[in-house]
Amino acid sequence: MARTVSTTTAVDRDGMLDFVRPRHRMLVATTRADGRPQMSPVSGGVDAEGRLVISTYPGRAKTRNAERRSATSVLVLSDDWNDAWIQVDGEAEVLHMPEAEDALVDYYRSISGEHPDWDEYRAAMRLQDKSLLRITPTRWSPIATGGFPADVAARLDAPRPDVLNPDSRA
Repeated sequence: MARTVSTTTAVDRDGMLDFVRPRHRMLVATTRADGRPQMSPVSGGVDAEGRLVISTYPGRAKTRNAERRSATSVLVLSDDWNDAWIQVDGEAEVLHMPEAEDALVDYYRSISGEHPDWDEYRAAMRLQDKSLLRITPTRWSPIATGGFPADVAARLDAPRPDVLNPDSRA
């Protein structure tokens, strides 16, 4: 039985952004006041300047943490759990209303395209008092997939007469 072998593909900034743009399932990690990580599953996108953007609220832990310490990491996942991912580390900037309004329009466009009624969308963002995290990437991992390390997969897939034919152990 052939095994799935893990892979890593190093990419430059453009390659990282090309990978992230169509993927919107993310885990954002910020740092709590006690130094421990705080992680949240989020939907996110990429703005025109190549920053990862995540809609949030002022009172959320990720927002407060990013305001206190801007170092933030985002794990960008593919839709299929067993598909590729990348970790992007960067510096977060937090925008609150009213400054966040235009950036939230850009956020929506990066994920869903055009809204049928932008006035309605803007009013909803104001009513909800939404905020936006903008994370400027400073480094990123290779694009990775899960599986066995290649050497382990090779050992597992190698013929093993002693296991397949117990009588051969004599």
